[in-house]
Amino acid sequence: MNFVKAFLCSAILASAVDAYAVTYKVPTDGSRLVGEVLVTTVPGGNASLESIAAEYQQGLSNIMEANPKVDPYSPKEGTTIIIPQQLILPDTVHEGIVVNSAEMRLYYYHNGLVDVLPVGIGQLGKDTPVDWVTKVERKKAGPTWTPTAQTRAEYAAKGEPLPPVVPAGKDNPMGLYALYVGRLFAIHGTNANFGIGLRVSHGCIRLRDPDIEYLFNNVPVNTRVQFINEPVKVTKEPDGGIYVEVHQPLSTNMNDLNSTGYSPITLKPAIRNFFIENDVDKSLLDEIFNNRNGIPELVNTIDF
Repeated sequence: MNFVKAFLCSAILASAVDAYAVTYKVPTDGSRLVGEVLVTTVPGGNASLESIAAEYQQGLSNIMEANPKVDPYSPKEGTTIIIPQQLILPDTVHEGIVVNSAEMRLYYYHNGLVDVLPVGIGQLGKDTPVDWVTKVERKKAGPTWTPTAQTRAEYAAKGEPLPPVVPAGKDNPMGLYALYVGRLFAIHGTNANFGIGLRVSHGCIRLRDPDIEYLFNNVPVNTRVQFINEPVKVTKEPDGGIYVEVHQPLSTNMNDLNSTGYSPITLKPAIRNFFIENDVDKSLLDEIFNNRNGIPELVNTIDF
């Protein structure tokens, strides 16, 4: 956590307009670095990283990236857990909804604020769209699910036959609310919270029930929606500090994995040029790219 300010805390410190959203003020001075890294400890009982992630409005992937040596299923009581609530806002327009598949987060910009919510995304081979700008076409409480013939065949092969239409209700994989974007794609709830922060869906965006209810109640129809896939985010702050945030990139097939089990990172030209044009600590940068902990880290010296 080089040069990152950490706080010992047992509750979310970011200001929130709702109990279910970690909400930040969008900087107006050109900054894109928001929030603080929090630190907590594993409580007693049957705590898992998933339960801690849910408490602090993180996806499982966010907590696992920040705590790679901690057992996700049975973390030892008293173990220090890093909560990655500091982040770099994606380099997009600050409008509507932005979904960054690589970090499995949804950003909702409104009234000078941004809500950040963890999401589950499409499985390998059933990938969530990227590089797509669309809008919320309609909203529905109590959505039904019409699985494709291929999906029904997959479930049948597992001994879990599906009806042609799965009715609305708590057992529906769409959850209790849905925002339909484009023609057929949806941002919706779930009947299996463990998948938040994982590649679990058939391509749609999945949120915990309180989170999708919050979006359903607050996001108007026709809101802009943008899908991106940015595992590397960078910012040069007003004080001259250069921060880099690196997430594990999404593999496109099993052959992507290298000998460490990590997918290689291919830098986009804009990010590559950013590093060429700015004086950064190359050894520290290499360490950040190797660790991929999803936390913004300072990679230069600030002159005061």
